[in-house]
Amino acid sequence: MIAIIDYGVGNLFSLRSSLRAIGAQAEVTGDAAVLEKADKLILPGVGAFADAAALLRRNGLDQVVISQARAGKPLLGICLGMQLLFDRSLEYGEHAGLGLIPGTVEPIREVIPAGYKVPHIGWNALHFPKDKPISPLFRYIREGDCVYFVHSYYGAHCQADTIATAEYGPELTAAVGRDNVLGVQFHPEKSGSVGLNILRAFCEGVGTC
Repeated sequence: MIAIIDYGVGNLFSLRSSLRAIGAQAEVTGDAAVLEKADKLILPGVGAFADAAALLRRNGLDQVVISQARAGKPLLGICLGMQLLFDRSLEYGEHAGLGLIPGTVEPIREVIPAGYKVPHIGWNALHFPKDKPISPLFRYIREGDCVYFVHSYYGAHCQADTIATAEYGPELTAAVGRDNVLGVQFHPEKSGSVGLNILRAFCEGVGTC
């Protein structure tokens, strides 16, 4: 069973519908005992980093996520859920993340051209680093396939764990992976067949990145 972590934010039920569309058993839950029994975890999220981090901590779910990930359970963070995997965020101050992926969440405005809009909203092609094998998370898609983004911040200083980028002026981090911990900045549940194939790869068991 795949547990979608319910801590008060995220496209929980559209994500569950996408998982069910590919035949996966998925449950939306904020119950620590259920999360511990699940085969895989998905951490969704929309909104502000500090608010989401506080909600995750409120019932001790941050420690559940950290302990399960460190025990080797596959974990996928989506959008803000990916950003929460990092060490810290610079969104409206400085806020601690889960520390599962080394790096910092920083504003895209500081790195994109002046004429580009913030937030970055729309479809962009995925590019895979040339200096490392393609992640098993992308086994069913191809270089250049497009996914849907909505974000104003991105993962920075995380090149060692970057498994995909997308161009929005410069190449921005689109996905990260470290062992059993994965994160995607885009919304697979809003990315049509490409997104479903990414979720399918995760559900089938991506092993390590």
